[in-house]
Amino acid sequence: MILCSNPLAQYLSRKAQIDEAIRRVLDSGRYVLGPEVQAFEEEFACYLGISFGIGVGSGTEAIHLALAACDLKTGDEVITVSHTAVATVAAIELAGGRPVFVDIDPVSYGIDASQLEKAITSKTRVIVPVHLYGQPTDLDVIINIAKRYHLRVIEDCAQAHGALYRGRKVGSWGDMACFSFYPTKNLGALGDGGMVVTNDPELATRARLLREYGWAERNISSLPGWNTRLDEMQAAVLRVKLRDLDEQNAKRRRLAQFYTGALQATDLVLPGAMEGTAHVYHLYVVRSRKRDKLMNFLRDRGIGALIHYPVPVHRQPAYQGRIDGAGRLDETERAAGEVLSLPMYPELAEPEAQQVVAAVLAFDGGQYD
Repeated sequence: MILCSNPLAQYLSRKAQIDEAIRRVLDSGRYVLGPEVQAFEEEFACYLGISFGIGVGSGTEAIHLALAACDLKTGDEVITVSHTAVATVAAIELAGGRPVFVDIDPVSYGIDASQLEKAITSKTRVIVPVHLYGQPTDLDVIINIAKRYHLRVIEDCAQAHGALYRGRKVGSWGDMACFSFYPTKNLGALGDGGMVVTNDPELATRARLLREYGWAERNISSLPGWNTRLDEMQAAVLRVKLRDLDEQNAKRRRLAQFYTGALQATDLVLPGAMEGTAHVYHLYVVRSRKRDKLMNFLRDRGIGALIHYPVPVHRQPAYQGRIDGAGRLDETERAAGEVLSLPMYPELAEPEAQQVVAAVLAFDGGQYD
């Protein structure tokens, strides 16, 4: 079976270095918020070209923490998209916010900036643009609108580690930004993990306090915080993987170029990259009106294509009927019925990539036997 993503291959490609990092933590006796977390926070912030990193328990908790650090109050509105992982919306609600959805741009799959302004009300406090699939969204327009209305911008970078927007890495543009280190990510741990980053020292201080019970000193809570800590083991693993993240992203781009070149003559809509951006292809997402038939055809041939995401958040049972959009979500609905993620990870061997292409071409040519 050719998997859509393969965390085991990521581990095996760096097994000696990762095993050594794990041994270092085990031998140290420091397992929570020790030197590995501090070093990784500094190294990842430096990689992004930003001042502060705060390691947390997951990408969901990163968004939750960032919203709380921005002093979001119960009932405050947070504008985002419905075509995203449920985690984005779950985090907004954890922080007491009310999600408001706008439609997506069909190329970037991010917020359609032309529809953003009409979603803003007197209760709006934050915009959460999502850099989906590794493609940066249109930050210039979003940030300019946010400044005009005195709103915070918190970037959801869970799928975009190392992606560039106008020559700068995503995560360095908003008031704060949030990353996930779930094992399948471009920079993935061997379990859960996340990071909040910012250039604002006051927001960084508040986030650090909230991360661990509001402690400015141990056992003394200066704020009503909670527990969402990145552990030492995961930080040590991530330090190893961070060293060659750009190289791994370059491999993803080369694989994407191979797919795009080989599949150009098909009926598929292939992923595009917005001008002035550098896509990191966390996922290689095609679109087809015969999506479900294509997915089943590939699976029957041992190719694990997946859907990211089959049901928009506003259509899911937990949210249906209680979250309003700021207008029609036509592009969101259309994407949910057509998107399909082909296998994409740096360790995917050339013969396997060729097998993926051959199967897609066979389907496109009507060879269904």
